[in-house]
Amino acid sequence: MVIEDEEVMDEGADDAQPCFVPAHLAGIRTDRALVELFPRYSRARLQQWLRDGHILIDGAPARPRDPVRGGERIDFTASPEPETSWNAEPVDFRIVYEDEDLIIVDKPAGLVVHPGAGNPGGTLVNGLLHHAPELGCLPRAGIVHRIDKDTSGLLAVARTLEAHKSLVDQLQARTMGREYEAIVCGVLTAGGTVDLPIGRHPVHRTRMAVRDGGKPAITHYRVVERYRGHTWIRVKLETGRTHQIRVHMAHLHHPLVGDPEYGRLRLPAGGSTALRDALRSFRRQALHAARIGLDHPRDGIRREWTSPLPPDMAALIKVLELDAAGEPA
Repeated sequence: MVIEDEEVMDEGADDAQPCFVPAHLAGIRTDRALVELFPRYSRARLQQWLRDGHILIDGAPARPRDPVRGGERIDFTASPEPETSWNAEPVDFRIVYEDEDLIIVDKPAGLVVHPGAGNPGGTLVNGLLHHAPELGCLPRAGIVHRIDKDTSGLLAVARTLEAHKSLVDQLQARTMGREYEAIVCGVLTAGGTVDLPIGRHPVHRTRMAVRDGGKPAITHYRVVERYRGHTWIRVKLETGRTHQIRVHMAHLHHPLVGDPEYGRLRLPAGGSTALRDALRSFRRQALHAARIGLDHPRDGIRREWTSPLPPDMAALIKVLELDAAGEPA
């Protein structure tokens, strides 16, 4: 079966059947030619399948860097294999949407996303593997972006390699929309944009910081409501660096309420007893992933999902409103 140019560009080759390298790809690296022929898979995965002998060029193994001549027969015998040894466990979380390509999860605060040191089980990944065992064949069980343990809200999970590549491409192209709700210390006069690089803190290695040489990070924020000593904001991310919102807002001297790493307890002068108690008892960063929008991997149609404020943040906002109005909580 000879693959014509328009077939390569529009749909890609059928990996269930052998195909031939079209003439217009002659001279480029084998791995780049494969990306053109099999656009549903990432270049890294195709490289690995080449090295493992799951993709043969004219019946023989090939190196990713070897150039193609055009006309070679490609035999594609790869099949997904388990990526990790993570265990499947029942874990409590809410699924707001799922189909054969995607799962949209509403993660509660306090739930770790991936297993790791100190959290070998009981994570979102363990729960996802229990719900959908096929995720074991995907990188990081299909999760393409993460939120911190004590941040609540929405995460997109891919169920297939094709969907995984699509979501990763959207993140890299900055077309996946992610919107957060946050409560910060201090009164912001207006919204704005923080465009400052983020890297590992030079002293505290578990923390991040705004620093020269860090990775580009862009955060847009706008004011939803102001209170006597706090502000409710809505935040949109262009990039997705570790702790990005927390670091950028702390850099502006408006850290998130309850943030144990980048803030400290601030009790506004003259605040009500109810407000003081509410602030003292709020033991996580006041951050919620409230909306996610993406182009569906199968049909390209834009879809969005939302999650309401969790009870703890909604309760804190109520106390802030009553304090601002001078009313008892």
